[in-house]
Amino acid sequence: MATPPGARGTAQKATTHPQVLTGARVVLPTGTVPGGRVTITGTKITAEAPHGTPIDVSGHWLVPGFIDLHNHGGGGASFSGTAEDVQKAIHTHRLHGTTTVVASTVTDEMDVLVSQAGLLSELAEQGDLAGIHFEGPFISPCRKGAHSEGLLRDPDPAEVRKLIDAARGRAKMVTLATERPGGLDSVRLLAEHGVIAAVGHTDATYEQTVQAIEAGASVATHLFNAMPSLGHRAPGPIAALLEDERVTVELINDGTHVHPAALELAFRHAGAARVAFITDAMDAAGFGDGRYLLGPLAVEVSGGVARLVEGGSIAGSTLTQDRAFQRAVTIDRLPVEDVVAALSANPARLLGMDDRVGSLEPGKDADLVLLDENFELKGVMRKGDWVVDPQLA
Repeated sequence: MATPPGARGTAQKATTHPQVLTGARVVLPTGTVPGGRVTITGTKITAEAPHGTPIDVSGHWLVPGFIDLHNHGGGGASFSGTAEDVQKAIHTHRLHGTTTVVASTVTDEMDVLVSQAGLLSELAEQGDLAGIHFEGPFISPCRKGAHSEGLLRDPDPAEVRKLIDAARGRAKMVTLATERPGGLDSVRLLAEHGVIAAVGHTDATYEQTVQAIEAGASVATHLFNAMPSLGHRAPGPIAALLEDERVTVELINDGTHVHPAALELAFRHAGAARVAFITDAMDAAGFGDGRYLLGPLAVEVSGGVARLVEGGSIAGSTLTQDRAFQRAVTIDRLPVEDVVAALSANPARLLGMDDRVGSLEPGKDADLVLLDENFELKGVMRKGDWVVDPQLA
């Protein structure tokens, strides 16, 4: 197929001359259009252009760029590292179709988190990140996962406010064990400041989780993981989070974190409009097996599965969103349109960015992913630039 020149991993600058992608199965909010056309002018998707350069992408799927709400790093680098590390992690995930990413921190000393927030907010202001997600330190020691127990603390609203202020308007989400002292007040504080309160790394009961939702919590941090299991006498947080239409549930679809039957359960009860696929990726995503650090904790990655060296707890993932997409369609047998919603439209709406990203509609950023008939990634465009050139992928 004819494509703009350029190499994989090297963005090709957008041109004001329209490009018209033709022949693909284009997934739109209204459904899939066989043999569709998408026109890009500069950085935007635009209406039909009579003099655009045709690019034949027949036999492929054309979907919106992926959006990751929960990501700690990739390419051997962490979002808790230097500016160079952050850029490396961003680029790694762009190569796998994630055109919009929220940088997640991991539990650390408060002054360290404040410093990280300052750096990440600068990159968000430049447009490299969609914002910041603070995962910890306000979580339960009973469900700490890959967080250092000695650094955990209860969600004091004053300390929560300190992190929000450090993020300079770029804080998007804070994960809390809302049953801990100060939890509900912190949820209310976050809601007042337009920051998503997410229930996660929690030991809450069903009733306590209902209270958190009523206080303003609207996301389940990696549903099923780092929370009590669903029980028939003590349903716990999972039932409360699945049943409430105000809650979006995160799922890590790597085949390790969530069994396919649990994934189906979540989609069936929450509905496709309330699921957001995330990676919860750590440094090893897009990089390989070996020893890493997740915050202050040592992690061993073997066979693509990350676990703490001490204790063996799962420590994030090595997932990229293109693999989450492929697995959802080919193994979980979910409709392509539902997968696109979970990877693009739903997180865009949750972040308040659906006027710019999340779907292939005129006026929105030219963020798109090209997949072949086996759902292997073949092209990535971000704001009109080819990050992955289809011809060389």
